[in-house]
Amino acid sequence: MTDVDLSCPCGSGRCYRECCQPLHLGDQVAISAEQLMRSRYCAFVLKDSEYLHNSWHVQTRPETMTFEDDLQWQGLKILRSKKGRSKDQEGWVTFKAFFVQNGTEGVLHEKSYFVRNEQGHWVYVDGKLF
Repeated sequence: MTDVDLSCPCGSGRCYRECCQPLHLGDQVAISAEQLMRSRYCAFVLKDSEYLHNSWHVQTRPETMTFEDDLQWQGLKILRSKKGRSKDQEGWVTFKAFFVQNGTEGVLHEKSYFVRNEQGHWVYVDGKLF
């Protein structure tokens, strides 16, 4: 993303440099499971494998990340968040991520599970696809 004043791909309505970029750069950490979910979606849009790797639980993350060149993310809609706030140790975020691949529209519908790691930072563990 070259213009940091563009709207953040996560759908927050804020500009990227004030929303997910500080998390991607390591200047801030997510304060909720939903914020981490949004920043991870944004990282998929931007193909930021380092951020995705670092925000994935060590026991469930893949060794390498690959991105499909023909996949274009179109938007994120958060449907529900359960727990995942500053006082919690775990949380769930149900979302739909819209995409186009090879000219065909699709939707990834998932309930993602997040926990706090040893440093107290939110990390993605896994998800249930619908």
